[in-house]
Amino acid sequence: MSGRGERDLSVLAERAFERLGDHDTLFFEGAWHSSGSIHERSTRVAGGLRRIGVGVGDRVVVLMMNTPEVFVTYRAVWRAGAVVTPVLFLQTPPELRHILTDSGARAVVVTPELLPLLQSASEGLDLRVLVVGEEAEPTPGTLPYAELETAEPLPLEPRADDDLAALLYTGGTTGRAKGVMLSHHGLWESGAGLDAVARTMDSTRSLLPLPLSHAYGLNVVIAGLHAERRTVAVLQRWFDARGWLELVQEHRLESSPVVPSMLTMLLAEPLEDHDLSSLRSFGSGGAPLPPALREEVEKRLGVVILEGYGCTESSAVVTASTMDANRPGSVGRPVPHAEVAVLDPSGRALPAGEDGEICVRGPGVMLGYWNEPELTARTVVDGWLHTGDIGHLDDDGFLYVVDRLKDLIIRGGFNVFPRDVEDALLTHPEVTSAACVGRPDPVSGEEVVAVVAVQPGSTVTGEELVAYARERLAAYKYPREVVVVEAVPLTSVGKTDRKAVRALVGDR
Repeated sequence: MSGRGERDLSVLAERAFERLGDHDTLFFEGAWHSSGSIHERSTRVAGGLRRIGVGVGDRVVVLMMNTPEVFVTYRAVWRAGAVVTPVLFLQTPPELRHILTDSGARAVVVTPELLPLLQSASEGLDLRVLVVGEEAEPTPGTLPYAELETAEPLPLEPRADDDLAALLYTGGTTGRAKGVMLSHHGLWESGAGLDAVARTMDSTRSLLPLPLSHAYGLNVVIAGLHAERRTVAVLQRWFDARGWLELVQEHRLESSPVVPSMLTMLLAEPLEDHDLSSLRSFGSGGAPLPPALREEVEKRLGVVILEGYGCTESSAVVTASTMDANRPGSVGRPVPHAEVAVLDPSGRALPAGEDGEICVRGPGVMLGYWNEPELTARTVVDGWLHTGDIGHLDDDGFLYVVDRLKDLIIRGGFNVFPRDVEDALLTHPEVTSAACVGRPDPVSGEEVVAVVAVQPGSTVTGEELVAYARERLAAYKYPREVVVVEAVPLTSVGKTDRKAVRALVGDR
């Protein structure tokens, strides 16, 4: 058994309740949930998890739309000494099945609307399926979540600082998602960094539209456990621009963590029809924020936008802007637990103003990729996480992200790797080669587009290939346009020439 660490997330949750006491803290779809009820439920759900055989170190997949039970479940899993494995619901059955099998999940907590997806993905697997919601129909092989809550409260299971707390899956260039192992210490510190930023906003009433299964959303949950004063959060099941505006007006909300595509969708709404005078600030992350978008949002809403930077492998938060240190174009300074360096290909630190690879060191750096020691060794070198992003620091330590070494596409805040899309297209019997790139898009930040070469005499169309890919890829991954060409451009050494591909698809 692990010893008790100083950065145990279950202890953090316990102390948060002891510090702030019982109060209404979360509003969701017409009902308030108190900090006391969330805490008490989590102790019983932890007991219920233990009763069905979830042990220390076991992975528990959380496949849920945003609901209060996500907060309960995260705390319960940590209290039981197990590992939270959050999964975004925009998965196809094959993608989800890979996560279930690769992680060796012991149990899955699922909301009713996602149960068909889970059942399709988990056929033949030995899993305990726990269904959240009174409306859930009894199904063979499932257990109502409420039954977990009949268990006796479980005492805290001691965990060490470097014990595994969360296993988050992120896309990979090999076409399969890879598990990123994050420690209690790393997530504790990352949440503390985010809370420090929130304190500069002087906000106690926020709106949460982010998927809590995303690294950004997970950190928002943990940041709330660091709060020194009572706060109120309003939770959206999923981001809806019109609903977001109505909730800000109804609850006089002051701040909201967002990704840039959400801001674009908000600007498309009739803002003047809502009283948004309470709104003070946004925290923006997950994708680059175009300067023009930032300017328009701040002008039309009269708010301040604070940008930050991070990745799943860094426990999300690396740098952040604050109300007293906010430079447009910058993603802020490193948070206290993170050390940032800009390195050249030889590993030499570059001076201020020079672009190179952004590298990160500190407790937030992942423990490694799950079952991928060689990839881990290539990504974390001498303690430095090589992010694959290009940027520079200024003389005052502010970070600027200017490009990406990898061919990663960020669509609406979600990572899309071209290889995943290309592999899916290449399963079509008439496609001989494929290349995928991101194209600038005013709504999603980047749109996924592809070019393909096909068999001689083939009459398959780009529209048909979009439909084909849509059936095989998550909703945020499939290409919105596929262009059929005579040959996919290649470099002199036979690799895909992505610059030429981008020229082919242009700004159509």
